Amino acid sequence: MSTSDNPPDFEPESRGAAAPEPTPDELMAAATARIAELEAALLEMKDRWMRAEAETQNVRTRMRRDVDDARQYAVQGFARDVAEAAENLKRGIDAMPAAGGSSSASGEAIERLREGFIGVERSFIGLLERNGIKREDPTGAIFDPNLHQAMAEQETVEHPPGTVIQAWSQAWTLNGRLLRPAMVVVAKAPAAALPESGAGPAQTIDTTA
Repeated sequence: MSTSDNPPDFEPESRGAAAPEPTPDELMAAATARIAELEAALLEMKDRWMRAEAETQNVRTRMRRDVDDARQYAVQGFARDVAEAAENLKRGIDAMPAAGGSSSASGEAIERLREGFIGVERSFIGLLERNGIKREDPTGAIFDPNLHQAMAEQETVEHPPGTVIQAWSQAWTLNGRLLRPAMVVVAKAPAAALPESGAGPAQTIDTTA
């Protein structure tokens, strides 16, 4: 009989000892660590989502504001020209002669013409105000560099310094935004009286005490 027919005369090699089963405490520790890891990842994702949502809201707010500004102030150049036309109309009315003259008929005609122009101006200003264009008379107000442009100063004791005592033109705004500043004359305190000829120098009063 051939030796190749006999079974091999050796034991199979050992495949090694099986890994020990994890204990319940180890399983619990692993599960707890995994839960903590997932919770941390969830918090991070939630924080990122909240930041992205806040940024999206900010972008929407800015876009809405830009659209509103564009809608309200797109006609700013046109509104400025319209305000100039209204100022010219007022100047024309102010330049008209007072009622009277060589005959009562001509004086009455001038007065009717004046009243007609005043009515036109009143309707025109009302139309502008309904569209957000407003006129402000600064006379008597405190000088505001955001609304007024000082063209001259005038010494006076009748008004506090810094008061607008005369307006050459009115202040115009479009939905609260300045279109044209008012050209104004501002009150200032009178200068100290000059010393009489031959008199000694004026005394300076010390106000620091």
